[in-house]
Amino acid sequence: MTQAASAAPSAGAASNSLADFISGTLAIAEVEVRKLLRDPTELATRAVQPVLWLLVFGQVFSRVRAIPTGQLTYVEFLAPGILAQGVLFAAIFYGIAVIWERDLGIVHKLLVSPAPRASLVLGKGIAAGLRGVPQAIIIYLLAALLGVRLRFDPASLLGVTAFVMLGSAAFATFSLTIACVVKTRERFMGIGQLLTMPLFFASNAIYPIDMMPQWLRVLARLNPLTYLVDGLRATMIHQAGSHIGLGLDIAVEVVMLAILVTLAARLYPDLAH
Repeated sequence: MTQAASAAPSAGAASNSLADFISGTLAIAEVEVRKLLRDPTELATRAVQPVLWLLVFGQVFSRVRAIPTGQLTYVEFLAPGILAQGVLFAAIFYGIAVIWERDLGIVHKLLVSPAPRASLVLGKGIAAGLRGVPQAIIIYLLAALLGVRLRFDPASLLGVTAFVMLGSAAFATFSLTIACVVKTRERFMGIGQLLTMPLFFASNAIYPIDMMPQWLRVLARLNPLTYLVDGLRATMIHQAGSHIGLGLDIAVEVVMLAILVTLAARLYPDLAH
């Protein structure tokens, strides 16, 4: 009887902790989404660069015969890479908003709330994931106008949405981790700009891994953006398929998100100091 009685409160405490975590996460995500709805012009400005890459870079390099894209045209090969680029570029600077919140005293208020630290971080990651969905819609519409053979079946659309949200959440959480470490806007912007281009060019976004020199292939295999691009290409484009494996693509993004949420949750209180 004693063991059964002690087990019941512990199960109830675990249930309450999970409920607190979920409610805290959803509350933070709701607040972040409301900010986006108040200023939807941010979505339009974030979409400009991917559109230019697809229209200009894609049209020019589609004339280069030396890029081995198999059965795909170069624009078809490029479209998922540009979507992944938009996800990366938008999410990697997400952490600067946290530094602004620290300067305005918002972070201090969140830290004294009963919400678990991990829910504060994951809520922002989910909001970043939702921000990535409109970019996917814009890239889809533009790619369709350019004659890209897109997949519109429900399973494929769900897969693209899942990869966009996972990738956005993972890179946004990475951005939050950087913000917790550097703590100033100037340093954060410098590090963000330093990271974006190496991550983008050392991936399979604009050219296949097979045509890279050996040292760059190693970096591409270690680059989480490579797995995001591969997953998007397989779920978005007809006859593309996954060269790495969809299971591994998803696993890398999920594990990356879990590790970074845990790390950022530990560092988040330090941001206030």
